[in-house]
Amino acid sequence: MGSVLRRSYYERDDVVIIAKDLLGKVLCTEINGLFTAGKIVETEAYDGRCDNACHSHIHGRTDRTSIMFGPGGHAYVYLCYGIHHLFNVVTNREGLADAVLVRGIEPLDGVDTILQRRNKEQLQRSVGGGPGIASQALGITTDHYGTDLTGNRIWIEDRDFQVRDKEIIASPRVGIDYAGEDAKLPWRFRIRGNRFTSPAK
Repeated sequence: MGSVLRRSYYERDDVVIIAKDLLGKVLCTEINGLFTAGKIVETEAYDGRCDNACHSHIHGRTDRTSIMFGPGGHAYVYLCYGIHHLFNVVTNREGLADAVLVRGIEPLDGVDTILQRRNKEQLQRSVGGGPGIASQALGITTDHYGTDLTGNRIWIEDRDFQVRDKEIIASPRVGIDYAGEDAKLPWRFRIRGNRFTSPAK
């Protein structure tokens, strides 16, 4: 077990730095009595004030985005295509509405549970690679919208996995062509060579 990230970690004002820094941290869940955890290996940053790919910037404060306008360190979980539950970490101070999408995890704890949730028999990319897949592997759904990430249901730990700058690949984010020039921002971050990350773009 590592040290649980405190509120102050999430309340920093640069979402891009946080998205990079979350690589190597461990996303943990305790759901229905089952503990699972995975090392975060891929993220995307979204800026609530100037980013045409960010829900809070595009739509403003709505029922769906309201949690993004709260204090950092809460879960923003939304349904994509009516199927995939995407888990985001709200960052920055109240009212600024930044978030980091967790796009991939490398399973560490509760592997049997993770395999069962993913209906797989062995660890492979399709067990943790991809934002909807990562959420399903860890049991995260829209029921966990607004969860306090400093609590005991969903939290992130620092287990001292070191990820050096040269091990990080920065590239444009995925599936946001509607964002115009902002779609070209190199705000997707992956651990180089990790088998649970997305293919190159």
